[in-house]
Amino acid sequence: MGVIRTEVISIKEHGVVQKAKRVLESGGVVAFPTDTVYGIGAVYSNPAAVLKLYRAKERPGDKAIPILGADQEAFTEVALGFNQAALLLAEAFWPGPLTLLVKRSLSVPVEVTSFATVAIRVPDLEFTRELLSVCGPLAVTSANLSGGESPCTAQEVTADLDGRVDLILDGGQTPGGVSSTVLDCTQEKPVLLREGPVSIAAIEKILE
Repeated sequence: MGVIRTEVISIKEHGVVQKAKRVLESGGVVAFPTDTVYGIGAVYSNPAAVLKLYRAKERPGDKAIPILGADQEAFTEVALGFNQAALLLAEAFWPGPLTLLVKRSLSVPVEVTSFATVAIRVPDLEFTRELLSVCGPLAVTSANLSGGESPCTAQEVTADLDGRVDLILDGGQTPGGVSSTVLDCTQEKPVLLREGPVSIAAIEKILE
């Protein structure tokens, strides 16, 4: 891939969200902090931008990319709906470090996921939700080269992705530092796909 001029700016800089929006709307890829780790995002409905995201990470094409939204309503166009378990879990743990796998709408390009499902989450970081509120739902994955450690600082993102993404938003150390719990909610009984900050005990308590 060709080298991109990567700009790094603080999330405290005036107009930073609007700047990120311009980059994203022009088909660019932006790295930013979340409540768990740093992610890189692209407009989920722009297949060319999503492919840039795959190339930046050197991510295998058969691995789907989650979609982050500012709130549950953000997924109206993305998901075919929530079953009872997904509704209960979203109400209990969003915003927060729980990713739910649900049935996807046909509005989600195959570049985001070639499966009949899509992973969705509302992050518990005010800046990230502001970004998502202004820019709309984004296809987001951890901001590192595929197979590497998930980054918790902008410096770690830069070490991996300088020259590969258009913009890095520096929000300091991420508060969580651990990737989210992932739960398959496409069946009546949810199935754990990845352990994370939200424990099985906490999930089972809600589902009781």
